[in-house]
Amino acid sequence: MNPTAAALAFVWLGMVLAISFLEAPLKFRAPGVTLPLGLGIGRIVFRALNLCEAVLALAVIVAVAAGGPTTAVAVLTAVVAVLLATQLALVRPRLNRRSDRILAGENLPRSREHLYYIGLEVAKVAVLIALGVTVLTA
Repeated sequence: MNPTAAALAFVWLGMVLAISFLEAPLKFRAPGVTLPLGLGIGRIVFRALNLCEAVLALAVIVAVAAGGPTTAVAVLTAVVAVLLATQLALVRPRLNRRSDRILAGENLPRSREHLYYIGLEVAKVAVLIALGVTVLTA
């Protein structure tokens, strides 16, 4: 059992749930929040979240490595790191370019990039739950 790795995974999980599945959709329902304003806020919030996620990912990797992980824990750690890297390297830059265009005044149709990001978030949530539980029961 590696309580540090589990705690880090569950803190990371809580941050993703709070921001991606609570704050992000609710901000656009607040009175007076326009699409450009919501996008501007979202960019700042997600930049901060992704920075925290990168730090937490590194901390999880170090804690898992220090604990002599089982194969399952090592695989789950690698999977969650790859999911985050995919979001940061492939999806976020596309979303940022799109929001730049909207903030510049373009009227664009709905984006599939958001669906990819959400899909990766759902997968990341599932893997973080599995990682935290597996670390505690290994």
